[in-house]
Amino acid sequence: MSTSTAEDRAVAAEEPLSEDEYRERLRELPPSAKLVAKVLESDSPLSQGQLAEESLLPDRTVRYALNRLEDVGLVGSRYSFRDARKQVYYLKR
Repeated sequence: MSTSTAEDRAVAAEEPLSEDEYRERLRELPPSAKLVAKVLESDSPLSQGQLAEESLLPDRTVRYALNRLEDVGLVGSRYSFRDARKQVYYLKR
């Protein structure tokens, strides 16, 4: 019986998703998460405020969508190089 370590799982999580796997994970999400993912496909990385502006969704809805996308491993975040107080989000593909 083999057990994987947290490091092994982290490496596996960083492997690029196939198009089919990406679409399958996205299919189960609410429309707001799909819209945020579509915005990130065309322009990334973006802050939460930039995503709200581009998608025309309220900040709260964008925050919910990002949380859902992060839960299924489709979105990653890092600190902005321009303003280290802000997080920017990108698609993991």
